[in-house]
Amino acid sequence: MAGRGQRGKKRREAPPQVAGNPQPFNTPPLSSVPLACPPPRNCSPFPSPEPQRGNAREEEREEMVGPQYDLVGNPLGAVRATFERTAAAATAESGGSDPVAAFRGKDWGACELFRSFLFEEDGLDKVPVLDASNLGLIKPNTLVRYRGMVQDMLGSEYYIGAFKDGSTWRTNKFTDFSPFSMPHPCDSHLWERHLFHCVPAPGQNSWTLESSPGPDVRRMSSCLATELREKRKRDGDNDDMDVSENGHEESPLFCKKLKEDDVHVPSSSTEVAEGVPEMNGGDHHIPGSSFSCLVKVYDMPDSQVKLNDVIEFIGVYTFDPELATPSDNPDDIMLDLIEDVTVQLPPSKVPRLHCLVWRKLSPHDFISRPPVVELRNRVDVVTVGRLSLNFTGFNRESASIFGNQLYSLIQKLVPYSQAIPMSIEYLNTATLQPRKDNKSGRLVTGVLQLPQGSHLTFDETLLQTGSLTSKGVENTMLLKNLMESQKVDYDFEYYKLDMATDVQLLTLSEGKSNILPSDLVVPFRPSSVPTINAGSEELESWRWYLATIRSLPQSTEPETYQMIQDEMVSAMRDDRSLGCSELSRWLTMAQIIASSFGEKSLSLEHWQMVKELERLRKQRLQ
Repeated sequence: MAGRGQRGKKRREAPPQVAGNPQPFNTPPLSSVPLACPPPRNCSPFPSPEPQRGNAREEEREEMVGPQYDLVGNPLGAVRATFERTAAAATAESGGSDPVAAFRGKDWGACELFRSFLFEEDGLDKVPVLDASNLGLIKPNTLVRYRGMVQDMLGSEYYIGAFKDGSTWRTNKFTDFSPFSMPHPCDSHLWERHLFHCVPAPGQNSWTLESSPGPDVRRMSSCLATELREKRKRDGDNDDMDVSENGHEESPLFCKKLKEDDVHVPSSSTEVAEGVPEMNGGDHHIPGSSFSCLVKVYDMPDSQVKLNDVIEFIGVYTFDPELATPSDNPDDIMLDLIEDVTVQLPPSKVPRLHCLVWRKLSPHDFISRPPVVELRNRVDVVTVGRLSLNFTGFNRESASIFGNQLYSLIQKLVPYSQAIPMSIEYLNTATLQPRKDNKSGRLVTGVLQLPQGSHLTFDETLLQTGSLTSKGVENTMLLKNLMESQKVDYDFEYYKLDMATDVQLLTLSEGKSNILPSDLVVPFRPSSVPTINAGSEELESWRWYLATIRSLPQSTEPETYQMIQDEMVSAMRDDRSLGCSELSRWLTMAQIIASSFGEKSLSLEHWQMVKELERLRKQRLQ
C-alpha cells in the first residue's frame, strides 16, 4: 500500500522467476549527498557524524544539498532534499514545462548518495540489521539492513511518485504515506515499484548471521518510546513520565505497560506475527516462517530479482500500527485500481522496507574475512553437474553419534543446511512442495523451497515399517525428482512448474536407500569419532575454500575431451554393466576433483584419479 492520498495497489503479478546462480555484489559505486535540514536530535538510532572540514567529498555534498545530514537517522530527508533540488534545477532548465517526467524509473541521485555512504565511506557498519530480535525496537523511517530469501514475488504496484505542491514538486518515493498534504486535483505522476515477500533464508547457519551494529536494543527502544510519549502528548494524553528511584527517567517500554489505546511496540517477532496468515500453511516442519518483511524495490528492470534469491536489502524501514487499516477516504484515487494481495500482510504485523540499495548474496559474502592470500578473482557460481551421496552402514545408534558429528561439521562450513528425519510420520505429514493459494494470491512455502547452495542431510535410519498416505507418496516422488534432476515441482493449482535448484544431498542409511536414489553409494566404516577443535580462522579458511571451488568455471580442452571419450568407450567395452549415466557421473566427479585442486580445466590425470576412487569404492561394496 502506498498510503493516504498516494496509495497504489498491486497492478499485476509477476511470473515466478527461477533463481539462478548467485551473482556478485549488485552495488555500483555511488556518491553520498548530505541534506539541507538538521537531523532529529533524540530519535536517531545513531549519533550524527561529526562534520569533517576540508574533506573534498563533504564540500561536494554541501554544494549539492547543504550541511552534513544523518543518512541513517533520517534517510527520507536526504531523498526529498535531493529530489526537490534536482526538480527545481530541471524546472529552470525546461522553462516551466513538466520537469519530473524524466525521473520515472530512474534515480535522481538519492540512491547514488546512499551507495557512496555505505560502500565508499564505510557507512555500512553504522546501519542496524533488522531481524526477529529487534523488530519493533528500531525507530521507523530510519535506514536498516535486511538479509532474506525471496519467498514470494507479489508483482508490482502503482503509487503517486511525484506531485506538485504549489510551485514545488515533491516526491512520495520510498514511503508508504505522503509526508505532505496533497492538493486535489494536482499535477502528479504515477510510478511503479516491485513487491517481494522475504523471509529468513531456510536453514541459515548461525555463523552467517551478523549482530546488529550501532546502538544497543535498549537505546533504540528508549528512543522509540520518547517519540511515542511525544505523540501521546500531541493527542492530549499528558500522563507523567515514570521516574525511577534514582531520579532518572525510564522508558515506559520497560517500566510501565502501555494503555490499551496507546500505540504498542511489540516485544518479539512472535507477537508481531500473531494474526498474520502463516505462509507455511501451519506446517511445524518448516521453521522460521513467523518473521518476514515486505520489500518494495524501485527502478528495477524485470527478472533481476528471482524467486529464492538471498539478498541484502538496505532501505527505509517502516512499521506502524496506524497503517493497519486501509483508508476509507472516498477521494483516495488509488483505492479502486486492483485487489491488493498485501492486505494479508498488514503493516502493523509485517514490516516494510523501501529499498534504496540491494545486492545478491553468495557464500563468499558470509565470510567475514578471506585468507590473507586470495589466489583467484571471484566469478559467478556455477553448478558442476549433480552428485548426491548415500552413506550406508548406519543404524540409529551410529547415526546419533557419527551422523550428528558429520552434520555438526557441515553446519560450520556451509551457509545453509538442514537435517531431515526420513520417517513414515514425516513423509505423511510434512509439506515439501511449495504451492500457490489462488484465493489469497500468495505462494505457500514448502520444505523444498530453498536458497541456492543448500545442503540437506536425510536420516533414513528412522524409517520403520508402515504405510505411506497419498501425501507420503507425493513427498517421496518430490524427493526423487530433486535427486535425479535438481528440480522442485511448484504447484500452481491448475498447473505445475519445475523450478531449477542447486541443493547438495546426503543420505544416511543402513543399506542402499530404496526411497532416495543417490548418484553414489559409499559404505561408511568409521572406527572412531575424532574431536574437532578447529579455531575460527581455520573454519573461515575452509569456508572460503569450499565457496571458491564451487565458483570456479570448468572447461575441457578438445584434445583432453577426446582422450576421455576414448577412455569411456574402452571402459564400456571392458565392463558391459557400465551405462551412460554412470560414465556421466564419472565425468562430474572428475570436474569436482579438478575444482578441488583449484584447476579450471579437466585433465586426464583427474580422470585417472576418478577411476581409482571408483575401484576402491566398489571394492568396499563387496
